[in-house]
Amino acid sequence: VQLQASGGGLVQAGGSLRLSCKASGHTFSMGWFRQAPGKEREIVASVAWLSRATYYASSVKGRFTISRDDANNIVYLEMNNLKTEDTAVYYCAGESDGRVAIATASEQYHYWGRGTLVTVSS
Repeated sequence: VQLQASGGGLVQAGGSLRLSCKASGHTFSMGWFRQAPGKEREIVASVAWLSRATYYASSVKGRFTISRDDANNIVYLEMNNLKTEDTAVYYCAGESDGRVAIATASEQYHYWGRGTLVTVSS
């Protein structure tokens, strides 16, 4: 399965962006991760397949919303009230085996897309 992310760009603090990630096939959990310069990759949000359960990092809870369109194998990340600390390369990921109800760690994901850069200016 290949993943293609899009929607990154430059936005001012307080603004909004929507990221999209198109998968070439079915995945179980789908997630968004990010990596800022000099920092380790971290999970941002994930969404389960059937239950649609969601998980958010505490730093984005209440500002970001993850959703998925299984008819088209797309996962979205709606980002509102962006902060400068949200600046990072954002990666989408897909889980291949459904071993957990919702995958929240990078090692649980098997498919990765190329990143899309989000830059939030002050």
